[in-house]
Amino acid sequence: MAEGITDLDMDSFDEAISSSDTPILVDFWAEWCGPCKMIAPILEEIASEHEGIKIAKVNVDESPDLARRYEIMSIPALIVFENGSPAKKLIGAKPKGALLEEISEFL
Repeated sequence: MAEGITDLDMDSFDEAISSSDTPILVDFWAEWCGPCKMIAPILEEIASEHEGIKIAKVNVDESPDLARRYEIMSIPALIVFENGSPAKKLIGAKPKGALLEEISEFL
């Protein structure tokens, strides 16, 4: 896992989301997903360039209950959590500029 990105699973997810004092962008992904691999370096850049938001990843194959809880039907799916609740959901890989524009209110 890249520096600045946290790997979450069923055991760590709720605590990480509820205890965060800053927004968390959670990437729901899978190893076999090509677009997920394309967006990974973009998320690493955002994690290193923006201190106002945390980045986390959930492997949907390892944590299917989390994927069901947040109705993840397509991946990559990105959900911004603020104050412990989902605030914005994005589906699909996006270029860095488009992604930053989508999450600018949380940075």
